[in-house]
Amino acid sequence: MARIAVIGAGMGAMAAAARLAVAGHRVAVYERTETYGGAVRRREREGFSFDTGPGLLPLPAVYRDLFVKTGKEPLESCVELVQVDPSALHVLPDGTAVPLPNASRAGVVSALDEALGAGAGERWGDFLVRAREAWDRTRRPLLEEPRWPNWQVLAEREPYPAVPHRKLLRTRRAGTLAEIGAWELRDPRLAALLESHALAYGLDPRAVPASAAVLPYMEHAFGTWYVRGGLRELARAVYDRCVARRVEFHFGAGVSRVLEKDGRAVGVELAGGAVADADFVVAGVDPGTLGRLAPGLPVRDGDGVPARHGLPSRLTVLLALRGGRPAGTAHRTVVHAPDRDAELRHLFDGGAAAAPTVTVLRPDDPALVPDTGHEAVTLTAAVPAGAAPRELREHAERMLAVAERAVPGLRDRVLWQEVRTPADIAEATGVADGSVPAPALAAGGGRLLHPANSTGVSGLFTVGGWSHPGGGLPHAGMSGALVAGLIVEGPEFRGSR
Repeated sequence: MARIAVIGAGMGAMAAAARLAVAGHRVAVYERTETYGGAVRRREREGFSFDTGPGLLPLPAVYRDLFVKTGKEPLESCVELVQVDPSALHVLPDGTAVPLPNASRAGVVSALDEALGAGAGERWGDFLVRAREAWDRTRRPLLEEPRWPNWQVLAEREPYPAVPHRKLLRTRRAGTLAEIGAWELRDPRLAALLESHALAYGLDPRAVPASAAVLPYMEHAFGTWYVRGGLRELARAVYDRCVARRVEFHFGAGVSRVLEKDGRAVGVELAGGAVADADFVVAGVDPGTLGRLAPGLPVRDGDGVPARHGLPSRLTVLLALRGGRPAGTAHRTVVHAPDRDAELRHLFDGGAAAAPTVTVLRPDDPALVPDTGHEAVTLTAAVPAGAAPRELREHAERMLAVAERAVPGLRDRVLWQEVRTPADIAEATGVADGSVPAPALAAGGGRLLHPANSTGVSGLFTVGGWSHPGGGLPHAGMSGALVAGLIVEGPEFRGSR
């Protein structure tokens, strides 16, 4: 039985802790804040309740597997999962509203044909077929296996089978998500729909490789789910599973240093000076924080993966509304920016502020409101991580203006509102600028790969959204499974089958 110290109580860290405890190890989690869940938090006020992090769960199979592998009670006995249908209502730049059915390719094709005209659905459906091929080519190395030592193969090889595009005397293939939209979908409304999947993760569709086609594919293939009571209930269930498996949690216990002896991690030193000895250390922190906790140690061991800098963050507006949720309201509405070019310049090029693409979440959940005469609504949009407070306040006002396209009379219904900024994300996660990690993607020179879960220090591993396989709730859970496998089975572990 090994002693394992886990730094942080985010979703990936807790997933690893539960699996390691079931394998017979003694696991202790040290969390600098007073609660668990990382970015998966809840805000409660005056009978209203809001998720302040993710609001929907893709790929619930990841957490189903976690609960199967760590106990007798399945996930569905611990939380109530509800499939969201439609998956999303998209309000496109020209005002067209398109409800997309959940996990139904035929339904999506039909809906797009009806809303955008004959042929639009077929082009989107053909794109999804190609996106599936990219998914099949990258699923195991990017999600289910430890990151390959020869990761350059993933960085150089574009898995998306782009359609040849002939212009004048040249034939080209789409190398970015934006080029897929322009050359293969050939409709600015479909292009906006496609690019919104990149923007949801703070990725620039003009620069992100074509392999990002797997992002809309995952949503259409595996569906979108809501956890009754909010996504915080999922974090609570994972925490409870850890406690049931005798994982020790120490809250308000920030780690100041990873202890090393003869090239191996041997424990952690806490902020107050206390020392916790360990045979393995699992760090659920971003690379910058890990560097500060392990100064001078080869935590990346010169692996050559390009460092990630300047990723956008998220701005969230919590709205307590008078008046109940109208029948037939979509759970999620994506209101697209009227000027996508201006939005991209603002987010990625330092351009002037512009109206953003806003995701509007309106759950049909009595647990979130004081009574049926009120509604809890959450707005989210990507923002530059370094934006000043005044800019963020002004951006929140622009978000409200955009959201009124989905919620008529919104401003007249507001009882109160709260704005959650990148600083709030930084406080919850420890990431200095409040950046939000994106999932790992192939191609693009490795820019969207993440550091391996193993490090250059024997016995030190990384877990969570800032390590392989990247950001997002499913990916965090997968990172926990990978780290547990590497510790239990050793370096020969090659992923679950």
